[in-house]
Amino acid sequence: MSPSNPDELDTPAVIELVDVTKIYSTGQLEVAALRGVSIRIEENEFVAITGPSGSGKSTLMQILGCLDVPTAGTFRLSGHDVSSFDEDQLADVRNLFIGFVFQQFNLLAYMSAWRNVELPLMYSGVHPAERRERALAALDKVGLADRARHKPGELSGGQQQRVAVARALDTEPAMILADEPTGNLDSTSTADVLDLFHELNREGRTIVLITHEHDIAARAQRIINIRDGNVWPLATADTAWARVPS
Repeated sequence: MSPSNPDELDTPAVIELVDVTKIYSTGQLEVAALRGVSIRIEENEFVAITGPSGSGKSTLMQILGCLDVPTAGTFRLSGHDVSSFDEDQLADVRNLFIGFVFQQFNLLAYMSAWRNVELPLMYSGVHPAERRERALAALDKVGLADRARHKPGELSGGQQQRVAVARALDTEPAMILADEPTGNLDSTSTADVLDLFHELNREGRTIVLITHEHDIAARAQRIINIRDGNVWPLATADTAWARVPS
């Protein structure tokens, strides 16, 4: 039987921004980093957000990660208006719903790989034995089970980034938000990390990749191109760069 309202079957997007603006004020000077951005990212998409330096993509990443708030507009996360969340709810979103991967690996040099990976679970109050088990499982997933006791200084750049990905997976997040994750890696390590993101995407996770590199963005299913705080209407990785005005 057909529903009386077809919209009842709609699944909320993982990310939905509607006319989002972000203005930074310094004294009497105001700078618009985002100018009415509207985007929608569905569950289990692999999307690259890209653009040149100063385009607004870093500001957009901060908002998507619930690390900053829009000056105006609406940001919905899985159908929920983020502006309605209190600080505790925002902390839960950042720690449980989103897994962060950054260009700088942000690993603690004095801790072993598995100790670094278990940190988000410590903040969540998970029992030590379960933390260790989940951290080791996450390292195994990224192919580093045999490096669990190694400290970051004993690992290559690519291995350190895989530890960072394992840490992001520790809380089994629905979405991975990766900010320039290959910026410090050589071509071989870059390919390994991107292959890992594709594997995670095939398993059902939504991947949002922030990058300024065209060839990295082209590995995603879809590209969102940001310039001067606005979204350029680019639909797919196959045609995106050919359609960007010079």
